[in-house]
Amino acid sequence: MSRPTRAPGRLARYGFGTAEGDGGARAADLLGSDGLRLWRPVEQEPVDEAAAELLAALSRAADPDLALRQLHRIVEAEGRTREGRATEGGTGSALLADLHNDPGLRRRLIAVLGASAALGDHLVAHPEHYQALRTASDGLAPTAEGRLEPADGGNAVAALRTAYRLALLRIAAADLTGGRGLEQTMAALSALADATLSAAYEIAVAELAEGTERPRLAVVAMGKCGGGELNYVSDVDVIFVAAEDADLSAATLVATRLIYICGLVAWPVDAALRPEGSRGPLVRTLASHLAYYRRWARTWEFQALLKARPAAGDLPLAQEWIDQLAPLVWRAAERPEAVEDVRAMRRRIIDHIPPKELEREIKRGPGGLRDIEFAVQLLQLVHGRGDETLRPPGTIPALRALVAGGYVGRADGEALLRGYRFLRSVEHRLQLQGLRRTHTVPAEPGALRWLAAALGFTATPGRSAVESFRAEWVTHATEVRRLHAKLLYRPLLESVARVPADGLRLTPEAARNRLEILGFADPAGALRHLQALTGGVSRTAAIQRTLLPVLLSEFADAPEPDRGLLNYRKVSDKLGSTPWYLRLLRDGGPVARRLARVLALSRYVADLLARDPEALRLLAEENELAPRPPEVLREGFLAAAARHTDPVEATSAVRALRRRELVRVACADVLCRAGALAPSPTRPDGVNRSAPKLSDITVVGTALSDVTDATLTAALRAAQASQPAPEGLRFAVIGMGRLGGYESNYLSDADVLFVYDPPPGSSESAASAAAHAVAEELRRLLGVPAPDPPLGVDADLRPEGRQGPLVRSLAAYAQYYARWSRVWEAQALLRARFVCGDADLGAEFEAMIQPVRYPADGLTREQVVEIRRIKARVETERLPRGADPATHTKLGRGGLADVEWAVQLVQLRHAGANPALRGTRTLDALAAAERAGLIDPTDAAEMAAGWALAAQVRNALMLVRGRAGDQLPRHGVELAGVARLLGRDDPGEFLDEYLRTGRRSRAAAERVLDA
Repeated sequence: MSRPTRAPGRLARYGFGTAEGDGGARAADLLGSDGLRLWRPVEQEPVDEAAAELLAALSRAADPDLALRQLHRIVEAEGRTREGRATEGGTGSALLADLHNDPGLRRRLIAVLGASAALGDHLVAHPEHYQALRTASDGLAPTAEGRLEPADGGNAVAALRTAYRLALLRIAAADLTGGRGLEQTMAALSALADATLSAAYEIAVAELAEGTERPRLAVVAMGKCGGGELNYVSDVDVIFVAAEDADLSAATLVATRLIYICGLVAWPVDAALRPEGSRGPLVRTLASHLAYYRRWARTWEFQALLKARPAAGDLPLAQEWIDQLAPLVWRAAERPEAVEDVRAMRRRIIDHIPPKELEREIKRGPGGLRDIEFAVQLLQLVHGRGDETLRPPGTIPALRALVAGGYVGRADGEALLRGYRFLRSVEHRLQLQGLRRTHTVPAEPGALRWLAAALGFTATPGRSAVESFRAEWVTHATEVRRLHAKLLYRPLLESVARVPADGLRLTPEAARNRLEILGFADPAGALRHLQALTGGVSRTAAIQRTLLPVLLSEFADAPEPDRGLLNYRKVSDKLGSTPWYLRLLRDGGPVARRLARVLALSRYVADLLARDPEALRLLAEENELAPRPPEVLREGFLAAAARHTDPVEATSAVRALRRRELVRVACADVLCRAGALAPSPTRPDGVNRSAPKLSDITVVGTALSDVTDATLTAALRAAQASQPAPEGLRFAVIGMGRLGGYESNYLSDADVLFVYDPPPGSSESAASAAAHAVAEELRRLLGVPAPDPPLGVDADLRPEGRQGPLVRSLAAYAQYYARWSRVWEAQALLRARFVCGDADLGAEFEAMIQPVRYPADGLTREQVVEIRRIKARVETERLPRGADPATHTKLGRGGLADVEWAVQLVQLRHAGANPALRGTRTLDALAAAERAGLIDPTDAAEMAAGWALAAQVRNALMLVRGRAGDQLPRHGVELAGVARLLGRDDPGEFLDEYLRTGRRSRAAAERVLDA
C-alpha cells in the first residue's frame, strides 16, 4: 500500500527526516510498522495519547531518526525473544507499555537512543536491559554511581562486560537527562573504571596456577582516571607496583591478564606512564620505583604523578607508593629546567596534531583541554610545594583551590572552569555516540547538527543551532588559549620555582630563617612586615603569601633588603584593598619583579610611588616605560590644564602628570640598569623613545628635559590665563643650563630666562608689568606646596643676576648683550634654547644671541684667561666644605664641570667659524670638536667617559638616596646601591673605576683648557 504524500511533511514537525533528507518518509514507515503502530498514515496523526507522548519524547532526542530506528529495533528484538506478547492496538510490547506508564524511563531511554548508537546496539542485543532505566518505586531515578552489579553466568569476563555496559547505560542516561552534572558524571565513570579494574584484578588472580601465592600488587590510577575525571571512552592509565621482588613474577601475570580482560570488557589499559615507558618492566617493586624517580625521572613524569590515586589491588600499597613519591613530586619544580620542560611538552603535543585536525581538536589543540590541564598542573607543581591545598588530583578541584588561594584570579578561574566544562561536555557527547575514543569535532554538516542538538543548542532567530555551538566553542577556545598563555608563561612562575619549598610557607620560624639567609639586617622587623602583609585568611593575605617569597629574593639582591620590604609594605598599605593591585602583581607579567627591583634599589621611585601608587600600572608593559615624545607630552599637559579654570587646580593637574612621567622615566632607568628591560633600537631621528639604555645617559637627560618643557608650557598657559595683559603681548621662556642642554637630571631645577615683546604702540611700562606678573605667577604656581616633586624655576642666569629685572624685553636683552655682557654670560648662552611661549619670539631671541655665544672672531686671550680664572674660582669657592674633590660628580676632578667648561671654551673659540659646534648638548659638541680636529680623539674619549659616568652617578645617587646630592661616598650602603644600580657587583672596584675615569677625564680637560 502506498504512503499518503503528506505524511512525511506532517512528521517533519517532530524533527524526523532531517538527517536522512527524506522529509520523514522513513520515519513514517517505522512508526506505522507492525512492531510500533504509533502513526495513522491516512489521518496523519498518532494512534492514541500514548503514541503522541512517545512521538513528543522522540522529537526531543538529539537525533529523532536515530532514536526511532533504535526503538524499532529493540521492539523487534523484544518480540523475537518474548512470546505471547499481545499485539492488539500496537501496544502489546512490554517496552512500549513501560514507556507510557513511566515518563522517567521514557525520557531516559529516548535520550540514550538519540545520543548513542553504540548503547542502542547494546539494548538491541539485550532488550531486557532497558529496565535498568526504570524509575524506582520511590519515584527516584536509578542510581548511576559507577558501581558494578554482579551478573549471572559462568563466563566471568562476559558477565563483567554485561555489568559494565549496564552501569555505563545508567550513567549515560543520568548525564543526558540532567540527572548528573559534568563533575558527577566524570566521578561516576572513574568509579566504574575502579570497579572494573578491581573485578578484572580478581579474575586474573583467580586464574593463577594452583599453589601460586597471591601477590601484593597495587594498581595506581593515573591521568584522567586518577584525577577522577574520566570520560566515556579513554585509555585508563595505570602503574603497577609490587611490594617485594618475590611478588614480581605472579604480579606480572596478574597485570598482563588484567590488561587483556579490561580490553575485552571496556577500554584499553595503558601502562606507558611507568618508569622507562613501554621499554621498562610492566611491574616494579616499590623500592625500584623510588630509585628510578630519585635518579632518572623527568619533569613530565612528576607532572603525571599529580594525578596518582589508588584504584585496585593492594590499596594500602598504592597509597604507600604515592606517599613515598610525594616529596619528590613537590620538589620537581625546583629544577632549573622544570618550568620550561612543562611548556616545551605542551608545544610538542600541539606539533604532533595533524594539520587538518588542529582547529577541530578539543583536547590537544590550541584552546583545548590540554591548555587548561597544563596551566593548572604547572601552577600546582610550582605553588603546591608550599600550599598543600593545591594538591587534589582533579583539574576542577585543583583549579578551584588555585582560585581560593589567590594564585589565579576569580574571573580567570571562572573562565577556565566554563571552558573546561564546555569542552569536556563536547568530548563526552562525541564519544558517547559510538563509544569511540575521539576528541575531534566533525566537519560534516549532519554530524555537526547532531552534536549541537546533543549539547542542547537550539535554533534562534537569525542563527542555527550549529552556528550557536560554533560561536560558543570559538569563545571558549579563544579565552582558554589566552589564559593558558597568561598562566603558563607567567614570569612569576620561574621566580617562585627558584624559591626553596621552605621559603614558600612563610611560617614565622621558616620566615625568620629565610630572612637571615637572604641578608636582612633586621630579621625581626622584616618579619613584622611579613606578618602584617600576610596575616589572616583574606584573599589579599593569600595572594601576598604567594608573592612575597619571590619579592624577598628580589629585595635580597639589593644593598638594603630591609628598605625594599619597607617600601613594598608602604605601597601595599595604600593599595592593598584596591581590587586591581594584587591582581596586577600576580597576573601582570613581570610587574611583581619589576616593582621589587625599583623599590629595593631606589628610594626616589619608592617615594614617588607612595605619592602615586597607581603609577605602578606603568610596570605592566615595557612600552609604557618608554619616554613619551615631546609633542605628546605637551598636548597631554595642556589638555590637563585646560580642564580647570582655576590656575592653581590647573597647575596641580599638570604637576600630577609630571610626577607620573618622572615615575615612568625613573622606573625605566632603574630597570634598564638592573637588566630587567631590554633597550629598543634608536629611532631614525636619533632619539631612543624606548626604555633608556644603561650606557646612554643622554636619553634620560632628554626625557627629563622634555617633561620639564611640557610642565613649563602648561603652567605658562595657566599663568597667562590668570593675568591680564595688553593684547598682542608676546612672552617666551628660554631654557638655560641643563634644561637648555637637554641634560636635566632628577634633581635639576628649571634654569630659564623670561623675555617679552610689547605690542606695537603699547606702554612699555604696562607691558613690562604684565610680563613680570606672568613670570611671577608661573613661578608661584609651580612652587605651591603639594605632594608632587617640586620644580624650581631659577632665573639667576639673567643679566645682572638676582640684582637684575626678572623679565626683560627682547630689545633690552639685545642692548645688554651688546654693551655690558661679559664672557661668562656668553658661555651661559651656549645652552640657551626656546622652551615655550611665543615660538616666533623664541626664534628671534636665539637669532639675537647667535653672535654673542658664537663670536665670529672667537675669544681674545684675555677672555680665555678670564674663563680659566672663573673656573678655578668656582672650583674653589663652590665646592662644599668637607667635600671630596675626587668623588664630587659636579665640581670634582674629571666631573661634569671640568668637561663642560672645556667643551664650552672650544665652542666659544671656534663655533663662530665652525657651525658644527653650535649645539646645546655637551657630548654632541665634544664629538663635533673631535671631528673638526680641535680635540685629540683620546682626550675626547676620556672626557666623554668622565662626563657620562659622572652624570650616571649623579642620577644614581638621587635614585638611591631619594634626595639631592653630588658626592659619591667612598663606602657604605649608598656606594653599594649606586654600584648595584649601575650594574657593578663590587662597590670597591666601582669606586676605583670612577676615580680612574675621573683622573683621566680631568687630565684631558686640562689639556683642552690650557691649549
